[in-house]
Parts: sequence; structure tokens; C-alpha cells
Amino acid sequence: MSKLERIDTVDESDKTVNDFSAVVGSSTAMTEAINYPDGGLRAWLIVFGAFFSVFSSFGYVNSWGVFQAYYELHLLKGNSSSTIAWIGSVQIALTFGIAIFMGRLFDNGFFAGPAACASLTLVALTILTGECTQFWHFLLCQGFAVGIACGVIFGPTLAIVSHWFKRRRSTALGIVASGGSVGGLIIPIMVQNLIPQIGFRWTTRTLALMLLFTTGIMNLCLRRRLAPVKTNGGIFNWKAFKYKPFRLYTLAVFVCFFGLYTLLTYIDVSATNAGIAPSFDVYLLAFANASSGVGRIMTGLLADRIGCVSVMIPGTLLAAIVTYIWPFANTLPSLIAIAIVYGFASGIFVGLQAVPLIHMGDMSDVGRRTGTLFSILAISALAGPPISGAIASATGNYKAVGYYAGSTMMIALGILWYVRYLMTGKLFGGNF
Repeated sequence: MSKLERIDTVDESDKTVNDFSAVVGSSTAMTEAINYPDGGLRAWLIVFGAFFSVFSSFGYVNSWGVFQAYYELHLLKGNSSSTIAWIGSVQIALTFGIAIFMGRLFDNGFFAGPAACASLTLVALTILTGECTQFWHFLLCQGFAVGIACGVIFGPTLAIVSHWFKRRRSTALGIVASGGSVGGLIIPIMVQNLIPQIGFRWTTRTLALMLLFTTGIMNLCLRRRLAPVKTNGGIFNWKAFKYKPFRLYTLAVFVCFFGLYTLLTYIDVSATNAGIAPSFDVYLLAFANASSGVGRIMTGLLADRIGCVSVMIPGTLLAAIVTYIWPFANTLPSLIAIAIVYGFASGIFVGLQAVPLIHMGDMSDVGRRTGTLFSILAISALAGPPISGAIASATGNYKAVGYYAGSTMMIALGILWYVRYLMTGKLFGGNF
């Protein structure tokens, strides 16, 4: 019997479970002692609200490529690609990084107030972005401040959904994660088409109005179900790192994010360098995000049957292969194919990345575990795109960038496979 199976039965006579419980700080109140609705109107309204939470946060973040391309050509054209990329990297890093604080607040019962304040703040900051004229303006406003607001909005979302679903959890979380893809599809096309018609300033105001609507739905629908638990310890649950699968899984995600956002950040710029019309570049990002949404939903359904990491492994492999191929694509059809396939593959990883954590501890502490993971991967999400930009600037092309980013995903793939082996006791087969 695998470790995962022994944990799920919560057999207190089993030494593995006793060791596991000691690590995560739980006793017999494990996940399986909780009754989950796993459906019904209220539960699916939670998914609906969570979808718009991710739309408003990661949909915004996933649209960075259109801003990167516009800033390079217009507002910040005197700055290098790697310098401008810091704005998007800070935004991504803080969206993940602030999750550790929100995870702790959520576990202790705080959600509605911070989410409402962050929603209004995000709307205001989006308007202010239209007033920025210099690099440091954009870095502070669109990088730091927007990143923090998105992190507060996104932080507890996955934990809330986990309160309502068990058997269909991967499906529910896949639908929720697709919100980032839908946002990443709509926002770039919207920005690209509105700027020539109404200018950058009014484009950001229009975007802010849309975010007011989407965050409003989020605030109306999202509610926690389980009572808050005053967990012992501080913001980080350091004891969780004593559990080897959690420790290695965190390492795998950390390594992967050094390269995961590289293609999405630079595919627009690389297309322009290949002679593709700038007016079409933004659609490559839109294709990637649309395909990512399909990947997140489809693999969520599959993960409920064969296990989340079992689905993440081939998805990560496909993303790595496409990243290696990307620098050699210099025609419009080939770049469209790259965008679609990479979007699907990366969507698998992003859509399921939080699901394994639910099997690695007590449900009352899931917000803190999720926040811990996101805060650690924020470091690599921050550093990854600027490293790629620096490599591109140094070499004059994106071939070395593709090798670098693809290799980070291949390393993560090997670690993921080992984590799966630890949890199932099998190299192939088993459900995890």
C-alpha cells in the first residue's frame, strides 16, 4: 500500500500516518474526517466566484506580455528587455509571495475584508498605471502595488474551493485556474485593440472598469465553509518541510518557475524580431492563454481519475520540449503552433500545482501550506524572466533562452517523478 493510501485511511496504528501527523501538526482531524458537498448550487457558486478571482489576478498577470511589448516599442523604448521584464517579474512574484500572509490570515478566519479592500485597490492601481511615464513609476505601480493586490485576491482562493470539494477537487480547481487563462485571453486583445483607438490612459481606465465587475462577482460569491482553526506556529509551517514529499515537491515547483513564464513573456518580442507584424503579436499570447484554459479544465477532470502529479509529469515534459523548439520557430504558423501547444502544457502545471499539497497535511492548515509554496516559488518567478532577458541581450537571440528555460522544466520533471514514487511506491501506476 502506498504512502498516499495509508494517509487517506487515517489509520492511527500505522507508523507512517503517525509520523506524517506529527510533521504537519494534526491529530485525527485529517481531510477525510470532513464531509464535503462535492457539488450543489452553493459549491458551484464558489467555483464561479473563484474563477473570477483568478481572472482578476492571474488573468492580469498572464497578460504581461502585451504590456512588455508595448513598453519596449513606445513608453519605455529606451530601456532593455530585461529591465522592463522586472515589472512583470515583480508582479508575478508578489502575486505568489503575498500568498503566505494571506494563507495564514485565511486559516485564522480572515478573508472577506482583505479581499474587498484589495479589489478596490487593484481597480485604482490599474487607473494609475495609465498615468505612469517612467520606468520606476511602472515598477512601483504595476509591479509592486498591483502584485500585492493580486496576491491578496488570489491567496486564499484555492483553499476556499478545497473546503467544498474532495472527489471532484481537481476538476473544480481546474475550472478555477482556467480563469487566469480566460483573463489572459481577453485582456491582451482588449489592450492591443483599444490603445490605437482611445490611447493608453483610457485603455487602463476601461480595464479598471472590467476589473471592478469581475472582482465584484468574486466578493459576492466566495465564502469559506469550514470554521477557522487557530493553528500553532507562525506564518510558515516549518514542520511541513520535515515531510520529504512536501520538501521535494516545493523544490520541483521552485525550479520549474525559473523557466515556466519565459516563453509567455517573450513570445511577442521574439515574433517581432522574426518579422511578424506587431499588430498580430498579441494574439500569440492570447492563443497561449486560451489553450492554457482548455488544458487546465481537461486535465483537472483527468487528475481526479489518475492523480494530479501523474498528469503534471507529461504536461511538464511537453512544456519543456516546446520551449526548446520555440527559438527555432520563425514563421507565423509555427509560432501559432508553439503558442497553442505551450499554453496547453503549461496550463496543466499551473492548474494543478496546488492540488498535491492537499494530500500532504491537515485541511485546517492547507492555506498556510499553499502560501508557503507560493511564497517560495515567488523567488524563481521573480528571477526567471529577467534572467532570460539578460541571456537574450547577451546572445542576441532566444536560442540560449530556450535551452535555459526548457532545462529548468526538465529538472523539475525529474523531481516530480521522484515525489510521485515516494507517495505511491511505484514508478508507474498508482493514483497521485
